[in-house]
Amino acid sequence: MSNGPSDEPAAPPGARPGRDGPTVSRAEFDDLFASVRTWGTWSAADRGAWNRVTGDHVRRAAALVRSGTTVQLGLPWDTRAGPDNSRPALHYMSDLGDVEAPEPATHKDFIAADYHGKAVSHLDALSHVAYRGRLYDGRPARESVDAGGARFGSVEALGPLVTKGVLLDLPAVLGAAWLEPGHAVRARDLVTAERALGVTIDEGCAVLLRSGRFRRRRERGPWDTGTASAGFHVDAVPLLAGRAIALLGADGDSDVRPSPVEGVHSPVHALAVAAMGVPLLDNLDLEALSAACAEAGRHEFMIVVSPLRVPGGTGSPVNPVAVL
Repeated sequence: MSNGPSDEPAAPPGARPGRDGPTVSRAEFDDLFASVRTWGTWSAADRGAWNRVTGDHVRRAAALVRSGTTVQLGLPWDTRAGPDNSRPALHYMSDLGDVEAPEPATHKDFIAADYHGKAVSHLDALSHVAYRGRLYDGRPARESVDAGGARFGSVEALGPLVTKGVLLDLPAVLGAAWLEPGHAVRARDLVTAERALGVTIDEGCAVLLRSGRFRRRRERGPWDTGTASAGFHVDAVPLLAGRAIALLGADGDSDVRPSPVEGVHSPVHALAVAAMGVPLLDNLDLEALSAACAEAGRHEFMIVVSPLRVPGGTGSPVNPVAVL
């Protein structure tokens, strides 16, 4: 698809402007969901849009490596409670060199996390989100996920991903330190960012949105990002769907909050995961990547994502790596 203004959809009928973009009714959202849905596209349905990434995509991504600079995108393991970390991760020592017979002495630790939140960098697999009772590909959620885990759309089915990454550094485009919580990134903003940054969102790529959340957190302190955060408005999703992306991520969770959709608290999650089969990367630390891209003068790179192999898992903590 072109990068021109025609990529931007018209505002939904009856939309009214607000700081989180125009309000969208539930009926309008259902129409949008149907318009971007890719159910029945792939035989390996629980891999969803990752089926788009072929060996050719991997080779093209590898060709983007020039300096060999590597940037990790995961947050530090956060064991401290706060407004944006209501369920802190766990870390404690299980062996201080006094459990097993020496020599050598060994030191061991335990980690755990209720990672689907706002404080752990993680991947959402296709079993994580259902809309109107259906997972991606129309699978009934109650028949596919139970107390034993997911029988469809588990993170184990995804495997690793290597593809082209595109950083949409909106604060850099706007000449701002960060986007304020509640700032909605709309389709026209994606087109503007492509032109300003010299990037192209295309088939099989990973799109990463930097709002500057962690710079703001560092300078202003933490806040409840479940209540207010910068992110995509739903009117940006048709453009991403039309470009046939494989992965969507952000330094938030991709959704602008408050939600602009009546009765749907995470509409971008519903559209990306349940309709399009696009896994999500949430809570990435994109500050170092922003600096590295600015220094390199380019915002495209190879990205490597390797989730844990958790049978039945709805996602995984991750530390993706960008290679420039």
